[in-house]
Amino acid sequence: MTIVFFLMATSPVNAQPLNPVIDVGIVQRFGENPGDRLSIAAPQGDRLTLEFEDASGAKTIEAANLTLDVVPSPQAIALEERVVLSTHRSFESAEDSALIWQQQGIPVELAQPGTWEVWAKRSVYPTPLLRRLLLQSLKSQGHDEVYLTSQVVQEKKQAAWVVNGYRYHRDNLQLKSGSGVILVDQVPYPGTLHLQPNSYGTYTLVNGVAIEDYLRGVVPYEIGPSAPPAAVEAQAILARTYALRNVRRFAIDNYQMCADTQCQVYRGWLEPVPRADQAIRNTKGLVLTYDQSLIDAVYSSTTGGVTAAFKDVWNGAPRPYLQPVIDAIPGRWDLSQNPLSEEQNFRNFIRQTEGFYEVGWNYFRWQTTASLEQLKTDLKAYLQKRKHPLANFQTILGLTVKKRALSGRVQQLDVQLQMPRETSGQTTGQIQANPASLVLEKDQILQAFESPNSILFYLDPILNSDRKVTGYNFVGGGYGHGVGLSQTGSYRLAELGWTSEQILKFYYTNSILAPLETSLLTP
Repeated sequence: MTIVFFLMATSPVNAQPLNPVIDVGIVQRFGENPGDRLSIAAPQGDRLTLEFEDASGAKTIEAANLTLDVVPSPQAIALEERVVLSTHRSFESAEDSALIWQQQGIPVELAQPGTWEVWAKRSVYPTPLLRRLLLQSLKSQGHDEVYLTSQVVQEKKQAAWVVNGYRYHRDNLQLKSGSGVILVDQVPYPGTLHLQPNSYGTYTLVNGVAIEDYLRGVVPYEIGPSAPPAAVEAQAILARTYALRNVRRFAIDNYQMCADTQCQVYRGWLEPVPRADQAIRNTKGLVLTYDQSLIDAVYSSTTGGVTAAFKDVWNGAPRPYLQPVIDAIPGRWDLSQNPLSEEQNFRNFIRQTEGFYEVGWNYFRWQTTASLEQLKTDLKAYLQKRKHPLANFQTILGLTVKKRALSGRVQQLDVQLQMPRETSGQTTGQIQANPASLVLEKDQILQAFESPNSILFYLDPILNSDRKVTGYNFVGGGYGHGVGLSQTGSYRLAELGWTSEQILKFYYTNSILAPLETSLLTP
């Protein structure tokens, strides 16, 4: 009793879990289309407070509602250029590429104009001459994948709004309400809003929202409203951990997270779900950790019966807690005895359809078909966007899986190409090629080709009557990257009586469930 009393006396009484505010870009490219408009309003009986700068300094006004739009504004002709060092399907691989460039002495910034890109830092290379000298130097070193984008801009897109009969044209606008809720196109968002310019000539509408309020707009849309309670709790813990671990993603534009599948789906308080709200309350302040740090809490809808290691999909430092896990009843498949890195083992594995936690879900097993002509169209678009030296290939002769990971994920896909006769030389870097061969690595495959739903697949050639290859069947399992928790698998585990903590420890090796502490928020 004395020990218990001592611990209680020296612990914080009624201590509340940490509830930090994060900045979420809920509209990332406002003004990209000429007709873009946003209706902003306070809830009934409430008022908006608008804060912005004008010629006389800081200005504050109140209104019940306003409409944001973008109008053209003449400006001096400007040249917008970027040296693109690499492009990626995922932030994870882009971040690793950025680190490698920095180690070579080139300051960089991470951007997401569409796919993720690593740019040479614009403030360090501010003139056309410096950018071209950098490009020339890198290409002379064999970095053929580096390219320059160049655009002449004659018109600026200017954000505007009307309040109290007066039309304002400003780049920045802060919004809050008395109730702490603001309607954006009639969808309630908790917290504050900030309209701010971004690096792409448009604007981003940023929602400053406390993490626990944010989760109400994430959890039901990520896991689904009918998921078993333990699965919903696991999702709540992961969504909290993932958001706090990834606040560095959009530093280039002064916000932290996006609201789509490149981060986590966030829909404000569009339609709060009581089951999700209860799971968030039950897990308030809980995060998943490893070695006293927040884990990289990635997850996907369906793994195909085996999760992937971090390195199976992305480049970067290994995450020891993200290892291949057979997503099935114990004993269903032994990876140590039958590694899926071996082609025949993998094909046998994909043919298995019983005993897995994802059985019955659409993407547990799948087959898609693509003709060589469709594969050519996909690959040309991919290479042309990257300004790749092999983008002028004539035809695809064939595809070959060259290497698999222990989890069965394709690590290298060799694409045999028919090139014009004058083409010669080799490329270096992530994509390694000669005049007749291009090697796509990991999730580059999903960038280059539309057909596979994941990189957990094998190839069956389609032959015509002359025994010539005319296309391929992609036969595989899972949807997306397959790293970490399987959302569909978590349904089944919860139905079997597993707790949220048991589910999480199954998918994240040696992870620890812990309350959020300030030390965990330190980058």
